[in-house]
Amino acid sequence: MRYPTALFLLLVAALLEAGGDAILRAGLHTSFMTRRLLLFSGGGLILLAYGCLINAAPWSFGRLIGVYVVFFFLTAQVIAWLAFGQLPQRGVWLGGALIVLGGLVISAGRV
Repeated sequence: MRYPTALFLLLVAALLEAGGDAILRAGLHTSFMTRRLLLFSGGGLILLAYGCLINAAPWSFGRLIGVYVVFFFLTAQVIAWLAFGQLPQRGVWLGGALIVLGGLVISAGRV
């Protein structure tokens, strides 16, 4: 698999995981049982799709997850901001910079 394709699939996987988590979070905080069940079901299916996508490719698992964490972190920050109005604080920015730097180091060996 070509490297740009692998990175694109990691981005899609991050969107699925962070999005599925956000949907489950919304389900936990709703008081309507029907809506809660729908959100749990939808979030669960999205997380299942994430699990299938991330584990289907024949990549080195350790390196894959190392690079994937960068995509997950960035995606989670965008979703936290858009869906929940939560802006990252200084510590999150600093930790995120280290995560991205680590992903670049791991990525130098290619997925």
